[in-house]
Amino acid sequence: MRYRLTFVSGLAVGYVLGARAGRERYEQIRKAVRRIAENPAVRNAGEAAALSGRQAAAKAADAVQDRLPSPVSDRVRTARDYRARAGSDWGAEAH
Repeated sequence: MRYRLTFVSGLAVGYVLGARAGRERYEQIRKAVRRIAENPAVRNAGEAAALSGRQAAAKAADAVQDRLPSPVSDRVRTARDYRARAGSDWGAEAH
């Protein structure tokens, strides 16, 4: 969620700056952002960050799940299994 918020914030800032500077400047900013986003090093860094975030979240969930009462723990496990089957890994998959 944090990455989505950062991305949306960046889009909003780019739009406002582009609108103030005129269409030509907006297009320049948009092209620069696209070049940066398509850079393999940036993509790899984003994928690595998403992977490490998912791993940290799974580790934290395991630690918390051990401390929860049994009915709550069962629901957390069920939700996690459902997400794993549904492929909700929206982060950095290669398409």
